Amino acid sequence: MSNTDRYVSPLSERYASKEMQYLFSPDKKFRTWRRLWIALAETEKELGLPITDEQIEELKEHADDINYDVAKAREKEVRHDVMSHVYAYGVQCPKAKGIIHLGATSCYVGDNTDIIIMTEALRLVKKKLVNVLSELSAFADRYKDLPTLAFTHFQPAQPTTVGKRATLWMQEFYLDLEDLDYVISTMKLLGSKGTTGTQASFLELFDGDMEKVNALDPMIAQKMGFSACYPVSGQTYSRKVDTRVLNVLAGIAASATKMSNDIRLLQHLKEVEEPFEKSQIGSSAMAYKRNPMRSERIASLSRYVITDALNPAITSATQWFERTLDDSANKRLSIPEGFLAIDGILDLCLNVVDGLVVYPKVIEKHLMSELPFMATENIMMDAVKKGGDRQELHERIRELSMEAGKRVKEEGLDNNLLSLIAQEPMFMTNEEELAATMDPSRYVGCAPEQVTRFLKDVIGPVLEENKELLGVKAEINV
Repeated sequence: MSNTDRYVSPLSERYASKEMQYLFSPDKKFRTWRRLWIALAETEKELGLPITDEQIEELKEHADDINYDVAKAREKEVRHDVMSHVYAYGVQCPKAKGIIHLGATSCYVGDNTDIIIMTEALRLVKKKLVNVLSELSAFADRYKDLPTLAFTHFQPAQPTTVGKRATLWMQEFYLDLEDLDYVISTMKLLGSKGTTGTQASFLELFDGDMEKVNALDPMIAQKMGFSACYPVSGQTYSRKVDTRVLNVLAGIAASATKMSNDIRLLQHLKEVEEPFEKSQIGSSAMAYKRNPMRSERIASLSRYVITDALNPAITSATQWFERTLDDSANKRLSIPEGFLAIDGILDLCLNVVDGLVVYPKVIEKHLMSELPFMATENIMMDAVKKGGDRQELHERIRELSMEAGKRVKEEGLDNNLLSLIAQEPMFMTNEEELAATMDPSRYVGCAPEQVTRFLKDVIGPVLEENKELLGVKAEINV
């Protein structure tokens, strides 16, 4: 069958990178199984079981040239994926056939591989997240001094700067990075715990030598690049681990949604615009349209990741005793799909931020239309210094603001508040003096300094610490 006559996941066809797709591919899984079988055999040999160097070498020779045809044919007979691959490996390694998977259960390869792949996937997520912070850092620094209208309740409020607003997006992602680093640092292997987690088969293999049984898991962990195994388990590692992992992905998705929604609203205002290719079509009907399609896609995929986090939480809550198998089918979907989606989201974030266009003249126009209202506090204080009564001045400014607001909203005319104030003798000023108060930079408070300090004290050290991860450029398929 071709790809046109069967369902293909959009995550692999349209959104996720080849790098992330490979991590969750069958080839990556089965190669990792063989690495685990080699680590088990080596460790058992080092602990005194009758396994030879020749057998180990034979296993290593065929670690990567997996005979999939043999495994597939065997699985049709026995209906068991792990035992099919044990059999296929044994066909290639006749001398080592008898010691492959010795003492282990299916979860030895299945669960340890899941942990290994999730850990590698989390590191790839971190790589892209750090690059998003790097792109946003450059953007925030470039526009730290550009005043813009700020909003509370999406109503005009005191001005901020374009760069300061970007630091709000960055702080969300920075919190995600802290969570991500923590989860990566806590990832451990299952090890080889046996059918119910008691290591009974290994106690038998090592003739009751508890010291050798206790040494087994740490030695396997070290060979696979982990610091430790979980100290206790049933047959599987705790499914709460999956919950922690997907919660981190959901957090990143929430941050990406926050940023993409702000960009969508700003694009509506024509203040910023996401990248738009020269021949890109924004609408099939309206040729003039430039829709924020990539930001909308970020929000759409993020919604999937946020809700996907429910899957491992429910699975973790419903595991019976030492294990049930109602986790398996769900895990095969929820974990890979969550990672593929967040990978696509971060690529989109990289692409959007890298090409984000800012329109200072539109920003200035919107700001200047509202600034007279925001300058009234300063105007009133200047009049008080000249001997005016604050209460009377406040009441008159309120009345004039209502009059000017009505003119703007109901008649569609320019804001004439400054002219109205200049005509009032009680303010003891003129239009020339008032025009001097209309410098937007006077009203952004500490925003530029806050950007500089945040980039220097918070983001700079993160980028320096992770400089070997920098330089990622996103490839967007659609």
